[in-house]
Amino acid sequence: MFWQTTRFRIDLSTPKVMGIVNVTPDSFSDGGQHGDAASALRHCEQLVKEGADLLDIGGESSRPGAPTLSVDEEWARVGLVLQGALKLGVPVSLDTCKAPVMQRALDLGVDIINDIRALQAPGAEAAVVAHGQCGICLMHMQGDPATMQTRPQYTDVIDEVRTFLSERVQALVKQNLSLSRLCLDPGVGFGKTPEHNLDLLRRQRELAELGLPLLVGWSRKSTLGHVTGKPVGDRLAASLAAALASVHRGAHVVRVHDVAATVDALKVWSASETP
Repeated sequence: MFWQTTRFRIDLSTPKVMGIVNVTPDSFSDGGQHGDAASALRHCEQLVKEGADLLDIGGESSRPGAPTLSVDEEWARVGLVLQGALKLGVPVSLDTCKAPVMQRALDLGVDIINDIRALQAPGAEAAVVAHGQCGICLMHMQGDPATMQTRPQYTDVIDEVRTFLSERVQALVKQNLSLSRLCLDPGVGFGKTPEHNLDLLRRQRELAELGLPLLVGWSRKSTLGHVTGKPVGDRLAASLAAALASVHRGAHVVRVHDVAATVDALKVWSASETP
């Protein structure tokens, strides 16, 4: 299996590590740490040195209650960081749901659009379909960031997530978009209780029935705090355990804050899986 992106055809025969770069003052675990372009770009460089296979850069927090940015505000945060990151030799993903921001990033040469709204915002589908080659990650979210954790409810979370993602894939296929460009994210923590998130992990293999690569993000999530009782800054061990459990159940890409530790954990896991 592989993932076609703007500049890279990513081989997914081994699990890949996507390093998170939040250029925000208010992200749930690292808001403000890389809030300016120079600091964020240094962080990109450090994550690549630590072994990140991809970088995911975002300028707008998706934590519950986070304020919505204008297009210009979001671009002011990420534009220079994207320009610098594109010189680091790894695929660069932009975490956004706004079509004009997507278009500016694609014009720069960004490899992947990672959209928590699965290209449902006005103009988003058209922007990526017209590009012809960029990679796309479609994520499931119940509700929106402002309200998603109020009282999320499902009859069967894995079935509803799978159905939603399948429908979004089919909508793009109807526009002649190649399946090789797509990756799917079940949206851990986005409109889901800890029980929903753990059920997604237990039954993650059922999402493989869609036949597309899976990208999973458990890093420092609140469910890990629910399980361990640890605050967000003390969830490294829990994040590693969740990443390995995800890979064991078929995840092709894990989206993480702690790249070096995750890379080492995956090396040990891979060695144990090799005859």
